[in-house]
Amino acid sequence: MEALKQKILDEGRVLPGNVLKVDSFLNQQIDVKLMEAIGKEFALRFADDSIDKVLSIESSGIAPALMVAKELGVPMVFARKRKSLTISENVYSVDLFSYTTQKHTQVIVDQRFLTAGERILIIDDFLANGQAAEGLLKIISRAQAIPVGLGVLIEKSFQSGRQLLEKANVRTESLVRISSLVDGHVIFSDDGK
Repeated sequence: MEALKQKILDEGRVLPGNVLKVDSFLNQQIDVKLMEAIGKEFALRFADDSIDKVLSIESSGIAPALMVAKELGVPMVFARKRKSLTISENVYSVDLFSYTTQKHTQVIVDQRFLTAGERILIIDDFLANGQAAEGLLKIISRAQAIPVGLGVLIEKSFQSGRQLLEKANVRTESLVRISSLVDGHVIFSDDGK
């Protein structure tokens, strides 16, 4: 997706440890027009998959997931990283390791929001080592729902996330694939799929 590539080139910042900071349009400040275009693109790619719900994880996956759900005309659910007093005890939970924060976090989804037989599309901001996607797949499995696929905005194809998902036989659609982050520069893979 050329608009996303250009935004990364214009505003993304490469940090030590193979981290790409995109807070000016995705992680803290949201470029709404770009998110609308992303929602339309994923809705086109998954149009024939009879999706019942879109699932993401807080917080950076929420904006694109919401736009995808809007385009598909289905609800959007997000896994929470913190349990509050308002969340029931009946939750699906999984422990995840975050590459960016270097911490383990328990993520949860209230059982009322995922039900057996529903067809679920996962949308997330990054695919690196695949831990978030793997965790959401476990939650979908525990709900006895059906994972339709994963739509990811930015894939770091030099990390192992895609291989993990291929082993799990999960269709993965990436809008942008990055082959390396070298000397402060983003190098894109030729194809965006």
